Amino acid sequence: MKTILAIITMAALALNAQAQGFDNLPDPIEDVNKVVDNTPDSIAKALMSRPAPGSTRKDNNPVLFLIGNSTMRNGTKGNGSNGQWGWGYFANKYFDESKITVENQALGGMSTRTFYTDLWPAVRQALKPGDWVIVSIGHNDNGEFFDQRRARAVIPGVDPDTCYIGFNQRTQQQDTVYSYGTYLRKYISDIRAKGANAILMSLTPRDAFDDKGMIVRKPQTEWAAYVAAVEGVPFIDLNEISGSKLDSYSRWKQQYHFLGDKIHTSKFGAELNAESAMMGIYNSRNPQLTPLKAMMKVDASQMFITASDKPRVFFTGDSTVKNADKDDDGMWGWASQASTVFDESKITLVNAARAGRSTRSFIREGLWDKVYNSLQPGDFVTIQFGHNDICPITDAKARGVIASAKDTMHVYHLDNDTYEVVYSFGWYLKKMIDDTREKGATPILVSLTPRNEWPDGKIERRDNSYGKWYREVVEETGVAFVDMHNISADFLDKKFAKKHLSDDKEKAKAEVQQIKEKAGEYFKKDHTHASKKGAQMNARSFAQGLKDNNLELAKYLKKKF
Repeated sequence: MKTILAIITMAALALNAQAQGFDNLPDPIEDVNKVVDNTPDSIAKALMSRPAPGSTRKDNNPVLFLIGNSTMRNGTKGNGSNGQWGWGYFANKYFDESKITVENQALGGMSTRTFYTDLWPAVRQALKPGDWVIVSIGHNDNGEFFDQRRARAVIPGVDPDTCYIGFNQRTQQQDTVYSYGTYLRKYISDIRAKGANAILMSLTPRDAFDDKGMIVRKPQTEWAAYVAAVEGVPFIDLNEISGSKLDSYSRWKQQYHFLGDKIHTSKFGAELNAESAMMGIYNSRNPQLTPLKAMMKVDASQMFITASDKPRVFFTGDSTVKNADKDDDGMWGWASQASTVFDESKITLVNAARAGRSTRSFIREGLWDKVYNSLQPGDFVTIQFGHNDICPITDAKARGVIASAKDTMHVYHLDNDTYEVVYSFGWYLKKMIDDTREKGATPILVSLTPRNEWPDGKIERRDNSYGKWYREVVEETGVAFVDMHNISADFLDKKFAKKHLSDDKEKAKAEVQQIKEKAGEYFKKDHTHASKKGAQMNARSFAQGLKDNNLELAKYLKKKF
């Protein structure tokens, strides 16, 4: 029954959109901020893509409604198909869905005024006692009052007695424009009338800077804070929380939190804003938020619990760094054998690697965040990927990257019908390097382990692909570098390589096979994964690289190294 009602409601919304002329809007236009709205296809379709207000409600549980614009819900479906994301897409992960559902009712291009007149009535009708509504809107509140295309501007400030009356060319009727603060008061009044709870939230920050080089704080913050104080509703300063985080980042990192312009966010930026918004609620001392906080969830698993009075070294990578690591005759990652070269009375070893991961999937799955959130000044991080990075980009494992060290990216439509911005191999490495330095820790780039392949009787070297990209990243960032690939390859070549293969192709093939079999004592099951002996060899190579490059981490090695 609920599904049928939802379909009827959505159809009604579409008809309402057509009645208001939304389906016949002209092409998107550039606003005064030089931004082109990101809902160019039609608001009617966008309305159909948004959930019918209240349709996500489970039994008699409350709903948290999100009211905003494209910074909260981007594009027609809000699914990242244009590479941009709104933070409302990620808000639900902070709540227990058995207690409350999160419903993103935001729509690109809306102002406090146009959302209130055009979209708010349906949301207001769906409100029930005990519901919650976050109002965070205002990026589109400038422009002309009564123009034919948008007619969305409001009067700046909070004056309740200021208004402007005129003929609205878009709606073809007389219209009254109020101040920003007055529209916020209207939302609050309506929410309270339905027995629901209002939360005012400042806007997401823009990629713009003041004369001190800090992220600009929006004037709407002061207006919303004032209205919240006068009306006695909770206020969360999202603009300041996210702005402070962005200010603490490198300029390079600041920039990749935005995409396409200076307002709309990449997935990184949207996730940052969602975290800021929800942590603002969770950390608020306002007692009115206590019931909502009781329905939130905070994932403590996002950090390694490794309290130590010693520095720590975090090893990141794939199965060549961390494998099953338990069967003496099985496959081993070299970081499992780090204790054979490090003095654990001086340093704590944390193996954060995960089998099957690439730079891209390690970051996307939150494995990197777990390391990042744990880092403290004086820690070390080894970054070693490559074996899984040059895989198909759009398949089910979604781990392939763009084969380059340059800062490049592309929006890909994945085989599972989702969208993802995929960056280059070098970009992902640079992100982890930059993040590590931000925390006062030391990143160490480590080239990938060699494979048990012997073209021309000598072990395979990947110096023209991964090796080239590693070195370009080193040159660009100045990061410490341990070339495990060639150190281990030199060891294996010295032990097994054949200077000259037979001129007879079949004999040469047999000679190569014989080399692979002999070298197989350092590998297990295939040409990539190491045996326990191979893992120990790679650990020794790492130690040698630390010493050869006179890196600080070398002082924590055992004396024999």
